[in-house]
Amino acid sequence: MALLENWEKWTSFLGQQVENAQETGMSKKMIENTAVQIGNYLAKNVDPKNEQERVLSDLWGVASDDEKHALANCVVKLVQQHRVQ
Repeated sequence: MALLENWEKWTSFLGQQVENAQETGMSKKMIENTAVQIGNYLAKNVDPKNEQERVLSDLWGVASDDEKHALANCVVKLVQQHRVQ
């Protein structure tokens, strides 16, 4: 997946998706739960393509379910912040 090879493209894409979800009325909790599902999928099926993804993958691998939700929430905040800048 070429999108995953570049951190800036990946975070920009995620930021747009979060923005779209918010515009359609998706709640913060639903966005977080979706981010956790995506994180689980990526952890099981996709090899990290850059250093940032490797760090996220390593953190995801040792995180409890609650920590995965916190990490997913942090990633959502990160990509939202990048959209504002």
